[in-house]
Amino acid sequence: MEAFTVDSAILIFSLLLVIGVITTKFSSRLGVPSLVFFILVGMVLSRFIYYDNAYLTQLFGTLALIVILFEGGLQTKWANIRRVAVPSVTLATAGVFATTAIIGVLAKYILGVSWLEGLLFGAIVGSTDAAAVFAVLGNKNIRPRLTSTLEAESGTNDPMAIFLTVALIELIVRPETSVLSLAAGLVWQMGLGLGLGFLFGKLSVWTINKINLDSSGLYPVLSMALAISTYSVTAMLGGSGLLAVYVMAVLVGNSDLTYRHSIFRFNEGFAWMMQISMFILLGLLVFPDQLVHVVWQGLALSALLMFVARPIGVFLSIAFMKYNVKEMTFISWAGLRGAVPIVLATYPMMAGLENSQLLFNVVFFVVLTSALIQGSTISPLANKLGLSGGKKATLPHSLELVSIGKTNKEMIEIEVESRSAISGSEIRDVQLPEDTLVSAIIRDGKIVTPKGNTRIQEGDILYILVDKAVREDVKRLFRSSDETQEPMAVS
Repeated sequence: MEAFTVDSAILIFSLLLVIGVITTKFSSRLGVPSLVFFILVGMVLSRFIYYDNAYLTQLFGTLALIVILFEGGLQTKWANIRRVAVPSVTLATAGVFATTAIIGVLAKYILGVSWLEGLLFGAIVGSTDAAAVFAVLGNKNIRPRLTSTLEAESGTNDPMAIFLTVALIELIVRPETSVLSLAAGLVWQMGLGLGLGFLFGKLSVWTINKINLDSSGLYPVLSMALAISTYSVTAMLGGSGLLAVYVMAVLVGNSDLTYRHSIFRFNEGFAWMMQISMFILLGLLVFPDQLVHVVWQGLALSALLMFVARPIGVFLSIAFMKYNVKEMTFISWAGLRGAVPIVLATYPMMAGLENSQLLFNVVFFVVLTSALIQGSTISPLANKLGLSGGKKATLPHSLELVSIGKTNKEMIEIEVESRSAISGSEIRDVQLPEDTLVSAIIRDGKIVTPKGNTRIQEGDILYILVDKAVREDVKRLFRSSDETQEPMAVS
């Protein structure tokens, strides 16, 4: 019987992953975010599987957030994000605080709970979700400034939401707690998260490039282990582990890495698996017979969050930061809710608060309506406001030699930009170091066999076999004249 139970659980898990992957195909055709389908799958399964383990949900949810934030940080280009650092941080702090306060006051009257419990609900749904934002914006060609703002905000606002949630639970359970001590704790968490994130980022880059593992398949595993270590060490020291993971991931993603493509592709797939599992878990935690009692409250608070609290928070935060009304409107609407509120909704359950199940049920409506309504209308809104440029171009090609880990050779990938010093030159005229070979060129989705008289064009993707010792010299040849300080996307 025990073997049957274990085997059945494994079978169910495999079916969930298969169903999750298939639903992403249907979601893209129907224009509905896949997150909605994951939740619905979980709700269907809840009719057959009883699940109400808040501790396990919190543990798995935290691991899922680490993976999702790490993958999102890897994909974030520092050259874009540094231009929006101030507005993103403002949205992640003041914006979350304002949204929490507004929706908290509304929740107090709509749900009929205490002031602190109303604010607690506001804190739980106050931050945007990295998983949802990265998934929805991933293939959209929105203006880079707006995309970078939303991605940076969603990657850095979790600490504020977690702090407010924990602080309010502390005040509910222990009313004598000092507010000043809680504020000092926030400063410590943020500062330590930033500092250790940078430190672990540097250490991770050095480790990945110097460790010289026997198998190329171990490098992605090592990168994930370093991300989890970054979170755990930072959290154990009292800092914001999620902020540290995001900072560490941005630094790693914008550095030269051995087996870069392997690391990126592994983490992309792993993040999808965790995202699928997390939203199915939300569906499993929902009891439909309880939802019917809070339908109007859930829908009302969802609408107020989307149309009132979030826009006010955004406009108050960045009104004087050179964003026009259309851009602020889009940022307000694209602030999706997802895995973070699910995880935070388990905190009141773990603390044994009286209205914890009520708060969780209402959070369900917020997450579902956010994914269904906001997620499916982001592209049309961007087009309507003139902020979209069509489908985002992606690089579907990669070339990586798995047998050179212990040699002095390495395959690097360089995209030729318009201001590159060698754009328009023939390969034979480029002063490459000795024993350096341009192995392949990707141009307009096709492979061009490089010859001496092949002219390098803007947008070409070059795969170059180089000695590791001269890798930096080769990169400098292809840099644009005003990019001497920018990290390149090189494998």
